[in-house]
Amino acid sequence: MALRRLMTAIAGTRLSRPCTYGAFLLFAVVMLVGFARAEDSDAPYSATVKVDATADSTAAARELARIDGQRRALTAVVDRLSGSPDTVKLPKLDDKAITDMVASFEVANERMSAVRYVADYTFHFRQSKIRRLVRVADTALTEGETKTTSETGGKTAMEGGAKTSGDGGNRSIVILPVYDDGASLALWDDPNEWRAAWAQRPADAGPTRVTLPLGDAKDLTLIDAEKARSGASEALSAIAQRNGASETVVALATAQRQGDNLNGLKVSIKRYRSGRLADTQEKSFDASSGESEVDFLRRVADAVAADVEKGSRNVAASRADQQASLTITVPISSLGEWLQVRDRLASITSVRKIDLLSLNRQEARIEVNYVGSQDQLKSSLSAVSLDLAGGDPVWRIQPAGATSAR
Repeated sequence: MALRRLMTAIAGTRLSRPCTYGAFLLFAVVMLVGFARAEDSDAPYSATVKVDATADSTAAARELARIDGQRRALTAVVDRLSGSPDTVKLPKLDDKAITDMVASFEVANERMSAVRYVADYTFHFRQSKIRRLVRVADTALTEGETKTTSETGGKTAMEGGAKTSGDGGNRSIVILPVYDDGASLALWDDPNEWRAAWAQRPADAGPTRVTLPLGDAKDLTLIDAEKARSGASEALSAIAQRNGASETVVALATAQRQGDNLNGLKVSIKRYRSGRLADTQEKSFDASSGESEVDFLRRVADAVAADVEKGSRNVAASRADQQASLTITVPISSLGEWLQVRDRLASITSVRKIDLLSLNRQEARIEVNYVGSQDQLKSSLSAVSLDLAGGDPVWRIQPAGATSAR
């Protein structure tokens, strides 16, 4: 049973037919040995916690228990690494962010009723993500910040307790604030007052979250100001993938000065999905009389963020009148290939749910729930380099350009 849950957690989709577990487990045992060894799960990065949750059903209680358990386990690991619970003030993390830090987990001593679930969970966290998290928290502590840190783009401090977002449809959008002050072009480099304005924004609470990357050494190697401005596809895809985002928005702000005073900004907003340009707009903003440069930049950042979030809502609303589902076969040669296809599907705004029906060495069968027409779905799949072919009753998805042998 522990292995079954581990496989489900890694696949990231709901196995809706119990009869598919046997084939999935046989396949996963073979395919995941290398994967498990590739993930560092030494004792310092693991923790065991007791979970006890009550909900309307066993399944709901189990999910509450897992989410509560991974949060408490993460706190225990960070406290152990830092040497004291008071040493490090962690940034606030939503449930998805913590799930992304989990390499694997094990379940023991399960007991359940119709509404209650009790068990012991052992969580193994990814070393690289934990080290990064502790480093960010240490930086914030050094700079004297107690609630938010500019390095986390305004994410607030972590809290314990059995809470879930309750919204599996939340989408993250990576924002890259590029600043042209007339003398240089800056993204990660200091000074970049435009990026600082984004860093000081509070965390987004809606279904669309605008996320500012940390700007650590890895980010610097993935993309720079010039690549962001020119729309370098691979770099934009890489920075989105690193931050678990479905889109990347490049917000290029060009300063308009009169003498030493910043009296206006011209902002070019380009939205990319899987590295491909999906939308572009330009806006101009004037500074108010007596408004400081810092306050002006913060006001513009808030206005641009609102436009970005509104754009995502409008896309969803424009397609909400049509809802449909397709049963689709995905030819694969490895578990990694299936996970790549799944992640691309999950990045599409119109795709609302992916149910894994069966999985073996040759193919995955899935049910995709989406909004819009089939033509719109095909177009969205093409944007993430996937082809939808075939027709009722046999539909097939595979990477663009791949030749189907089946």
